[in-house]
Amino acid sequence: MRWRYLLPLLIVALLFALLAVGLTLDPRRVPSPLIGKPAPAFTLPRLSDPQQTVSAIDWHGEVCLVNVWASWCASCRDEHPLLLELARQAEVPIYGLNYKDQWDEALAWLARFGNPYRDSVFDAEGRAGLDWGVYGVPETFVLDKQGRIRHKHIGAITHQDLEQTLLPLVRQLQQEPG
Repeated sequence: MRWRYLLPLLIVALLFALLAVGLTLDPRRVPSPLIGKPAPAFTLPRLSDPQQTVSAIDWHGEVCLVNVWASWCASCRDEHPLLLELARQAEVPIYGLNYKDQWDEALAWLARFGNPYRDSVFDAEGRAGLDWGVYGVPETFVLDKQGRIRHKHIGAITHQDLEQTLLPLVRQLQQEPG
């Protein structure tokens, strides 16, 4: 008879304990099963020229960043000045994966705020993003010279992220034989 009343109380207590643990986790630290694996293949239209297509293999051969972005994304706007600064430094090429956006709005956004991307592709349906394990935008991937994903950053990049995580990894990967 006591278990009849005690069991629901234990279940509620367990749920609160799981919720408390979940609230302490950093949502930016979602492990990606793609780390160390080749970047998923895609062939998408080039944002600047929809008559041309770009494949993931076109981005192989050098260490690069792949930034997933959209014109409707407020956090993308927050990190954009940092990407422009990084592009001016020319330490690592940045490729863009425009995600679930409107073509004209993406182009207008780049014209208005500047274009840090060496090249950008248009993923209207988000299928390539899905293959890359994108949870939302912005997300940034570090690819090595062989096109393997070596790091995934979820959320807007900050100066701290860039200086403490992304650029040290880029420099390390650039030293590795191709």
